[in-house]
Amino acid sequence: MKLSFQKCGIAACLVGALILAWINLRPVQLVAVHQHDEFAYILVRNFPLTDRGKIAWWLAHADELKAKYGFPRPGPYGLYSILFWDFGDGYKEDAFDLFCFSDMKTKKKCIEKNFVFSVDNTVEGTVIFTTDNDAYTLKNGKIVPYKI
Repeated sequence: MKLSFQKCGIAACLVGALILAWINLRPVQLVAVHQHDEFAYILVRNFPLTDRGKIAWWLAHADELKAKYGFPRPGPYGLYSILFWDFGDGYKEDAFDLFCFSDMKTKKKCIEKNFVFSVDNTVEGTVIFTTDNDAYTLKNGKIVPYKI
């Protein structure tokens, strides 16, 4: 039985599309929330992969998170920062180059520094969404690049 190159190419594209759909449609899992002053650290699994997906997820869940966890909690100057970290392999013991949480009283209280997304505000009230390499804001209901 002979398979043509075109049929294999279509099958590979279909499998790739199905894998991407599965990755993007998995529900985000909030594993833990740590709060320190105006900083909220949210440990997640299955966070969206694209910048647009991350921002859309935040916009869809911001009110729910505020009601459940009470953040953002602005500091003395009205600023706040909400940072999302990939939970990866879970908590680890304190070691070189890990991010540790002082609110935990166990040996395993650190995670690998795998930042995925943040939501911050400016003194002027602008909300900034930061991903791996880019920053965005909302302008007239549209997500636009933010220039520092």
